[in-house]
Amino acid sequence: MERTSIRILLAATALAGSMGVASCATAAPQTAPAAPDPTVVTARVDTAPTARGEANKAVVVLDSANPAASRVVATAGLGGLEIYDLQGRRRGAVPAGEAGSLDVRHGFMLGGRPVALLATTDTTDNSLRFFALSNGTLSEVGAGSEPLGFAAEGVCFFRNAADGGLYVVAVGDGGEFDQRMVFVNGEGRVASRQSRRLGLPSPAEHCVGDDVGGKIYVSEQAVGLWRFNGDPETDATPTLIDAPRLGRITEELGGVALYDGGEGARYLVASDASSGRLYVYDQGKDDAWVGAVSLAGQGGAAVGEPGGLSILGSAMGAGFPAGALVATDEDADGGANYKVISIADLAAALNLSVGTPQDPARAPAPSVVAVTPTFETVPVLSAGDAADDPAIWANPANPAASLVVATDKKSGLYLYDMQGRVLQHLPDGKMNNVDLRTDFMLGGQPIVLVTASDRTHKSIAIYRLDTEARRLVNISDGVQAAEQADPYGQCMYRSARTGKTYVFINDSNGEMRQWELIDAGNGRVRAQRVRDFAFASQAEGCVADDVAGLLFVDEEDIGIWRMGAEPDAGPAMTPVDTVEGNPAIKDDLEGIGLYDLGGGRGYLVVSSQGNNTYAVYRREGAQEYLGSFAVVADPQAGIDGISETDGLEVSSANLGPGFEHGALIAQDGRNVLPGELQNYKYVPWRRIAEALNLEMR
Repeated sequence: MERTSIRILLAATALAGSMGVASCATAAPQTAPAAPDPTVVTARVDTAPTARGEANKAVVVLDSANPAASRVVATAGLGGLEIYDLQGRRRGAVPAGEAGSLDVRHGFMLGGRPVALLATTDTTDNSLRFFALSNGTLSEVGAGSEPLGFAAEGVCFFRNAADGGLYVVAVGDGGEFDQRMVFVNGEGRVASRQSRRLGLPSPAEHCVGDDVGGKIYVSEQAVGLWRFNGDPETDATPTLIDAPRLGRITEELGGVALYDGGEGARYLVASDASSGRLYVYDQGKDDAWVGAVSLAGQGGAAVGEPGGLSILGSAMGAGFPAGALVATDEDADGGANYKVISIADLAAALNLSVGTPQDPARAPAPSVVAVTPTFETVPVLSAGDAADDPAIWANPANPAASLVVATDKKSGLYLYDMQGRVLQHLPDGKMNNVDLRTDFMLGGQPIVLVTASDRTHKSIAIYRLDTEARRLVNISDGVQAAEQADPYGQCMYRSARTGKTYVFINDSNGEMRQWELIDAGNGRVRAQRVRDFAFASQAEGCVADDVAGLLFVDEEDIGIWRMGAEPDAGPAMTPVDTVEGNPAIKDDLEGIGLYDLGGGRGYLVVSSQGNNTYAVYRREGAQEYLGSFAVVADPQAGIDGISETDGLEVSSANLGPGFEHGALIAQDGRNVLPGELQNYKYVPWRRIAEALNLEMR
């Protein structure tokens, strides 16, 4: 399970002492203290006090058909959720346990239509509950109360452009940051699955998701305002925006909210609860501080400690032409209530542009097409960056009994079935990459020959795949030294010209060697060195086209190369694509596989690790780039997407039900939903072909 290191966060806070405000990445520097007498912005509406005198957070739910009829939905503690109109009149209430926090996302598809989905925390049992507002009426649409396992303080939604998914984040009294993927289950109810759990050193009370920027902001009450990467398939990379003593925050943070007026008009708003001010930051300038305002109610009374905040940036009648900010006032005369402030008034007070308010129901557009996996393997036993590279054996007699050989580069080899179950684990050493070829003649009999780069013994590991017993058997004629300091990437090649079988092994320094695999005459196989060549920098992933006699190699930071695979081909190589020349691929370039359509036609698939995508090239001709895809989560199946892929393999053979046209099998460098050790994901080729309009065999 991934957890942001408390030590890292504390170090970032300490570092801020020498920089004004700093971060684990970059941050907008904060310098001078806030002006002592900021402009006062008066609320356009004060809601009626909550029925039980408890208030924490409210949101505006847009009525797109009649924006002036939009509703404010608010938490009221043991009073559940209350509904107000834009004149502040209470219109209703629904039980929701002890409602603590709240957020909304418009345009969530439920029952075949878009709805405004609300998530709230029930602090009686520290759980999540889901509601939808329709025709002014709230109804519970969740599959049930979902326990969080910690004292929840705040909740917020986040739409992730990378996988198109909606996530809900709950933050807690112990510094918890629990991110969960939201989906509709088979019964048509809303549910969620944990994607990742992070940790902050002290209590966090509020958060807000930035769908456009791919970030999640969290207010850690006494420490500061943080920004995290919102995609759970990436490093969280915490960035400190502002902090007490070191920046402009005086003592304690309250709520956070975001306004989106399009390019040049996106702002972060945070409550400095101790001073009674709202601070505004410019997202277009790395969240640099813009200014401060104070709030007052309709009667002129100051809001002394503004709490939870939310913003809806849509026109809602004459009083709210650019939308509204809702602030919690727990100490209001007459009882706790909510102040509804015009965004236009707030912007005017700070001389800011409101831009063009955006449609709250829009979803960020994914940069590439997406597909989902159907199976995943049992995680490897080794922690950290361990799983690396798979190879596929297609069973021609019984495709469903096909097998996957895969590496754990900290311990050995795994043998999986087509549902990802472990059939065998061989703790034979640090096996980095693996490949196989069928019909290798050993003692006059055809076998499935498997080789791997063994970094423990600096050798070429050699096995026979016993397809009946479903076991790997070591058949190396003693240790077959790779004669390299660090045997790293690896792939095999069978010559159509001579019938000989070879293995390529590259060193982490870019050096590559070709070895012929030879029947040693004793039921074992030895390797004979036949060729040396080198790349200018580190290379790893490679695949050979046996029909065309070509070798394709990924030089990780540079690009993809094509060269002859025969031992007499020499060192000449031709670039297929480069990181510099194609913005769709981003270093490191890692695994590469070949999908065979027959007749010398097909596709090359390359892991673009730097942006969690897979680039597809035509196999024949000049290897034209055809497009990229991402592998994203299937929350109903409980299988996450694939990120930070090292090795992959592609097969066009029938691999059984669901994989009749072959599959992509790839290492998952960040196994989430929930967080576990690394594993491999299985993706039907049909899904890839349909997404990119490719052929299938």
